[in-house]
Amino acid sequence: MPRSMTGYGRAVKLYDNREITVELKAVNHRFFEFTARVPRQYSFVEDRLKKLYSQKINRGKVETYVTVSVLGDPAETVEANPAVIESYVGALRDIGGKIGVPDDLALSHLLRIPDAFTVRKAEEDEEQIWQQVSETALEALEGFLKMRSDEGEKLKCDILVKLDEIAADVEKVEELSSQTVSAYRERLYSKISEVLADKNIDEQRILTEAAIFADKVAVDEETVRLKSHISQCRGLLALDEPVGKRLDFLIQEFNREVNTIGSKCNDLSVTKLVLEMKAAIEKIREQIQNIE
Repeated sequence: MPRSMTGYGRAVKLYDNREITVELKAVNHRFFEFTARVPRQYSFVEDRLKKLYSQKINRGKVETYVTVSVLGDPAETVEANPAVIESYVGALRDIGGKIGVPDDLALSHLLRIPDAFTVRKAEEDEEQIWQQVSETALEALEGFLKMRSDEGEKLKCDILVKLDEIAADVEKVEELSSQTVSAYRERLYSKISEVLADKNIDEQRILTEAAIFADKVAVDEETVRLKSHISQCRGLLALDEPVGKRLDFLIQEFNREVNTIGSKCNDLSVTKLVLEMKAAIEKIREQIQNIE
């Protein structure tokens, strides 16, 4: 079944020392476009996430959000920078001696010296983090794809209803088209009889004129192609793969045939049917824009 391009998924997983949250959402887009918001220290997962999602998502503008919360006290080490400390202390004592200020430096004063100490967090295992993030991302993706499938089923049902309406209108157009030629032949005969006031009319001439008219207003080719397009559209909707682009091309062909029918027929009943078909086609086109 077709899938909608809009969707949302979220997952939260708890590990020994981390809580990871992954959210993703998507809206309509002609191609697959991916953006991610990931904590700076975990930016290495961004490209991997893109590859992971691109295997399951064909089209749509996808945004994903990753949050990593470290549980408990993070492993950190504090290192002194002796060269920086000695430089500051030496400079202070030197200037103090020159201007006669007593030396009251204490160990606690060292904390105020910029860059005197460096706090280093313990290195994290990137592969382990990716494993945890990817597991969470796949769980979020599962919910995301389900939502897309549910929405896609609704779109499919709506499109099938409109296709049925168009198919019914095509049948009516075929019926009215033959009636139009017959009515024209009768009007032509009546008009010529009136003008000539004579019953000895060249029947062959009437038939020839009617044939020329029938050729001009014939919509057999258009209705046959429309029926074929309807069948193809139903077939695409039955496939379990991305079909949005093919449906978009096909609906353009629908419009082409219906416009041709409208230009050929000057019957008001046919014109009304053409307008109804164009309205149904526009509704289908709007639905197709949401299909992956």
